[in-house]
Amino acid sequence: MTSLDATTDAARRPFEGRRLRLGDLLLQGAAAIAALGALVIVGLIVREVIQGSRVSISTFGLSFVWHETWDPVHNQFGAGTLLYGTVISSIGALVLATPIAIGIALFLTELAPRGVRAPVTALVETLAAIPSVVIGLWGILVLAPILRDHVDPALHSALGFIPLFGPPSSYASNVFTAIIVLTIMILPIIASISRELFLAVPAELKEGALGLGTTRWEMIRGVSFPYARGGVAAAMILGLGRAIGEAIAVALVIGAVTQINVNLFQPGYSLAGIIANNAQGSASGLETSSLSYCALILLVFSILVNLLAQFIVRRAGRRLGGLD
Repeated sequence: MTSLDATTDAARRPFEGRRLRLGDLLLQGAAAIAALGALVIVGLIVREVIQGSRVSISTFGLSFVWHETWDPVHNQFGAGTLLYGTVISSIGALVLATPIAIGIALFLTELAPRGVRAPVTALVETLAAIPSVVIGLWGILVLAPILRDHVDPALHSALGFIPLFGPPSSYASNVFTAIIVLTIMILPIIASISRELFLAVPAELKEGALGLGTTRWEMIRGVSFPYARGGVAAAMILGLGRAIGEAIAVALVIGAVTQINVNLFQPGYSLAGIIANNAQGSASGLETSSLSYCALILLVFSILVNLLAQFIVRRAGRRLGGLD
């Protein structure tokens, strides 16, 4: 066992080797109840979602995941188009948000004057606190018309040879608008976590690199990025999970059309969006069960994303600790 292991084990057993007092017992009991309560809540949510989706699972089976029809009139339901819209909008938002967020984090930690850092940091964190319905309303009333009239035609003119940037539609609500809205929503998450990671880079490493004659960019590329890359990757995955699960904002701007279209300028739909729009007005028990099936797919996605983020963080921590 290494010294790091021993230190970690000692930190996890704070009361070993000394007499327990009432306060210690109460603290341990309260902490255990809180942890158990979290597990119970997650278990109840999983149980309820599975219970609610049983009818749809028995009717459509696993084919529900790739079946493209969502027809309440004929009781034909499938999540293929919804899953496609969710994946495209979420990954598109992640691709746009990541370089911007890392740029903000580097600016706040390495380049910004002291008087600028605090206000900009506060603004970034305030952006994360804006309710999603407010961002969605702003997106449909202000952002969508601007994108439709100016940005979409410009992108089609420059990148029209790529199927993703096909002819613009007359709809202000489309998948590209949803991507921009999701980018705005996950940007502060990735930026805030990345900023904390860059701040955690030991000053002696950066000063040593600069002392050897490297430029600031070479120091960032050779010291800060390698030190924080595991955490930044985890921040990206957490941002992706946030984008996948967003409902209200996406439902307002994506267009609510259950059709797979490669062109980002056409309307689409998402798993969370259809749940938000139809949960209170489902026409049949099978439709309600199918919405629960969509929720189950989202839940599986969320669990996998969080597990992957934890794995990356722990692996990066072991590497930095010299245990690999």
